[in-house]
Amino acid sequence: MIAVKNRADRVVLYDISWQQFENILQNLGQSRAATIAYDSGTLEIMTPLPEHEHYKEVISDLVKDIADTLDLDYESYGSTTWKRETRLAGLESDNCFYLQNEAKVRGKLDLDLTQDPPPDLALEIDITSKSLNRFPIYARLGVPEIWCYDAGKLKIYLLENGEYIESETSLVFPGLPIRELPKLIEEHRNEGRRAIRKAVKNWVNNQRIL
Repeated sequence: MIAVKNRADRVVLYDISWQQFENILQNLGQSRAATIAYDSGTLEIMTPLPEHEHYKEVISDLVKDIADTLDLDYESYGSTTWKRETRLAGLESDNCFYLQNEAKVRGKLDLDLTQDPPPDLALEIDITSKSLNRFPIYARLGVPEIWCYDAGKLKIYLLENGEYIESETSLVFPGLPIRELPKLIEEHRNEGRRAIRKAVKNWVNNQRIL
């Protein structure tokens, strides 16, 4: 029996088999605003709110700008559906990036976690208070680092022994105080997106001088 819990921006389904999950993904298609998370039979389908999308785009741009400023190769796969049937885990992050493992996926358009490494960094915007805890899903998929933005704060979590531990530093950008980014965003938000990106590039260059 399937139990359903509704909210304005999401629906949670219970007792969903892996095959049902695959069928739902197929029926939803690729061109959709909703994102999904699947954990051992529980499926959440969520439609993001405008504030969520704003910060997702801003912080995603900043990850790319930091990599560009540091001359680091990167690849972004957006809200790709990552899944492992043997671990009953499936997820679409708000965005995800390859940096350390970028060369291993360079140019690939069809990734398979049974053969390819998981993203090095996943981004989660928690403004909409997702119902389903995504950390156990990420852990079973093997994503080493998650950035969670919520209420003006950016927290870094690193995977250690199958669990995520909050960290002061990032694996993908170890020399930068990444948790300062929300302050830069808010200081320049009313000036527009280009002003934020310019400020972050200057911030990165200043950190390299220090």
